[in-house]
Amino acid sequence: MLSRLGRFSYRRRWLVVVAWLLALGGAVTFAVTSEGPVNTRATIPGIESQQAFDLIEERFPDAATDGASATIVFVAPAGEDLASAENAQVVDETLASLADNPQVVRVTPPSAGGSISADGTTGFASVSYEVPSSEVTEASRTALADAVEEARDAGFTAEMSGSALKTGTQMSVMELAGVGIAAVVLVMTFGSLLAAGLPLLTALIGVAISFLGVWAVAGPLGMTITTGMLALMLGLAVGIDYAMFVVSRFREERHGPDDGFEAAGRAVGTAGSAVAFAGATVVIALAGLTVVGIPSLMKMGLAAAGAVVIAVLVALTLVPALLAFAPNRVLSRAQRRGDFNLPSRRPVARSWMRTVLRRPLLITLAGVSLLAAVAVPALSLQLGTPGDASLPVTETQRRAYDLRAEAFGPGFNGPLTVVVDARDAADPEAAVAQVASSISSTGGIVSVSQASFNEQGDTAILSAVPSTSPTDERTEDLVDELRAARPDLEAAEHVTYEITGTTALDIDMAQKTQSALVPYVGIVIGLAVLLLMIVFRSVWIPVTAALGFLLSLFASLGVIVAVFQWGWAADLLGIEQTGPVMSLMPILLVGIVFGLAMDYQVFLVSRMREAHVHGRPAREAIETGFERSSKVVVAAAVIMIAVFGGFATAHEPLIKMVGLGLACAVFFDAFVVRLTLVPAILQLLGERAWWLPRWLDRVLPRVDVEGESLQEEPHEQRELTDAAATR
Repeated sequence: MLSRLGRFSYRRRWLVVVAWLLALGGAVTFAVTSEGPVNTRATIPGIESQQAFDLIEERFPDAATDGASATIVFVAPAGEDLASAENAQVVDETLASLADNPQVVRVTPPSAGGSISADGTTGFASVSYEVPSSEVTEASRTALADAVEEARDAGFTAEMSGSALKTGTQMSVMELAGVGIAAVVLVMTFGSLLAAGLPLLTALIGVAISFLGVWAVAGPLGMTITTGMLALMLGLAVGIDYAMFVVSRFREERHGPDDGFEAAGRAVGTAGSAVAFAGATVVIALAGLTVVGIPSLMKMGLAAAGAVVIAVLVALTLVPALLAFAPNRVLSRAQRRGDFNLPSRRPVARSWMRTVLRRPLLITLAGVSLLAAVAVPALSLQLGTPGDASLPVTETQRRAYDLRAEAFGPGFNGPLTVVVDARDAADPEAAVAQVASSISSTGGIVSVSQASFNEQGDTAILSAVPSTSPTDERTEDLVDELRAARPDLEAAEHVTYEITGTTALDIDMAQKTQSALVPYVGIVIGLAVLLLMIVFRSVWIPVTAALGFLLSLFASLGVIVAVFQWGWAADLLGIEQTGPVMSLMPILLVGIVFGLAMDYQVFLVSRMREAHVHGRPAREAIETGFERSSKVVVAAAVIMIAVFGGFATAHEPLIKMVGLGLACAVFFDAFVVRLTLVPAILQLLGERAWWLPRWLDRVLPRVDVEGESLQEEPHEQRELTDAAATR
């Protein structure tokens, strides 16, 4: 089927190209007319902090929990008091300009909010907006910045923070540098500018369609810019790799100057099969994120899976169509001179493979030990949501965070919100007061605010300030302690209360993702092992592939912890403050890394199986398959490392972490696992590597990834089939 698709695309090249250009034009049209990505906080149904937010929206309809907010921190001139008449007038005049903004609901000055430090030098004002951060206009942000500048001109130290300041993420030059490195690698691999440029061109077309498609549906589906960036990053990497595999196989299948049509069919029927199944494993891993129960993660996974599907379709159709326009110009120099025989030796690949196969047990132990050592920091993994504290000191949000922490204590940057439902209490005010007293007497709580009741007087909101920062592990212990102490108090006062706020939400999200990680990994590995069993007709190859993936995964997590938690080499990535790893990072890394790991497994081992199916002994099949595929696998890995490494310089913390994690994971998986450990383990297994029980062989469907049936199909039959497909 894929062979016929390749020949059809080659023969009807104009039809295929026009169809993809129309798809690109449609994506541009929809993206231009859409509202684009939103900038909302991730929500998780079923967790306590989310239920508390829902209760606030129900009982306090004017609270606008999804509205943007901003905080302006004022520090009086040296030696002066913020509450003095002169300084208070400056603060009031500064805030008066914000109160007139049509998007602003409420401005609470430091004096009214009781937010002046004990020494009287520092205070902060709260600004509430009626719209979410994605709808805050540039004029409103400019007004906020102007108010801060006005205070600075009056001699104050003033900084600002909050969701109202968030704007869309923009790509930097370093993020695009990976494309340039990919171009250099492709030229070195193919020795032809046209052959090198074709994978880049097709990948850019595919990733443009997928990214613009995500942009078009982002508003209605509530997707953030991070979702689009992830689709862009993954679509670009796999798009280049998939196209490169098809182009490389097309050059291998050329046996003369006039057989481009047949070579396109054979290339798509063989390498295209590997691309299709490799893409299927990536899609399984990403689509599997839907079972985690986190809407934002599900959207990221589906968007990235869509980008991979488009990359596969581009490789199977657009690549052979473009090859048809210049079938001979993509060939190597030797082929253009008329020498279509494959080189009999690849010295580097053969030398490395002989080294691996000569000492397979030693190589296996050394590789596993290396990855295990790199993975050690992963044992200290701490999940959370890095906030303003993780930003560089050049950002006003970071400076505002530091000023508040210095003046009020670290806990003021992440207060806990307590929602008390007192509908069943005989005296709601007395019951709420008892709850506030119990919370304030808990160790680790600095202060508890006065209760704010709704109009009905049956629900109250309290603000409890911890003594530790939002990302401190002791804050998580404090939240758990407060929740564990509830049952007796709720029974005695006939109330119920829940703890929420940004800090509690981050804690709940981390616990939710941790609990979902193991079942998710089990589902993804189970489905992918089954798929690989169908492809390779083997039990041991899928098992070793899965174990190799786990080694790569934990090694990459070890690097993430060492850099972002421990601060090793953090300066190189512009990380000035260490903190927890983002809650979504591990489970997102699992989904992406597993798919990419299976990519290299399919590309490399399918060539080994192809040689084995055609009669080569086990060791010779390993050598032949490695020599035929290693060069392209190395090039593909270097390209992915370059693309992902570029995104490691992004401003968005999640994209930065994912970029570094994926770059490391690809390095470990391609060079240590697939190009070293897999051949060594296959050598240890010998012929048993291709063992499959007879009953399982009868049950599993047969898939001809090696293209064996292409050799059996007569040329005349192919012509009739192609003609029928064309009609």
